[in-house]
Amino acid sequence: MTSGSTATSRGLARFNASQESAARTDLHEVCASSAWGSKIIAQRPFATTESLFEASDAAMAELTAEDLAEAMAGHPPIGRPKPGDPTSSREQRGMAGASEELKAEMLERNLAYQDRFGHVFLICATGASAEQMLEALTTRIGNTPEQEREIVRTELGKINRIRLTRLVEQRDAEQGDNA
Repeated sequence: MTSGSTATSRGLARFNASQESAARTDLHEVCASSAWGSKIIAQRPFATTESLFEASDAAMAELTAEDLAEAMAGHPPIGRPKPGDPTSSREQRGMAGASEELKAEMLERNLAYQDRFGHVFLICATGASAEQMLEALTTRIGNTPEQEREIVRTELGKINRIRLTRLVEQRDAEQGDNA
């Protein structure tokens, strides 16, 4: 995270001032739900990064089951990041050093989870080890669909906050490069 609040404010100001089409594209990289992105766009400008997070959380809480499905469609299965996508590779870094046995077990349980719930197993994988992700998957497969939908909503919210932070910091870096 950027240490100075001035830098964060500059990055957020750039996001606030960006054209709607550019902001939509940026937000789609954060979360694939078009409803979520529209709710964020409608609330610009944001005074602080925290107010952006609050808007994200509120928008996430309002998503329908269909909106959640659209958001989840933007996430690859754990253990299989999108080729050439640095975001999914970075977020799933905990799987990189996993044994082939653990990766095979993760794949098998991922498929069972998808059969049960109709969507990928979604977890905020940033900072989690392969073992922690497998343990969460093993536990969550026993949830009801309603319980799992709310857990997914929470996990998406965590992912969105991380990605929004990176978005604002990226804009800080761009401004620093062009200053």
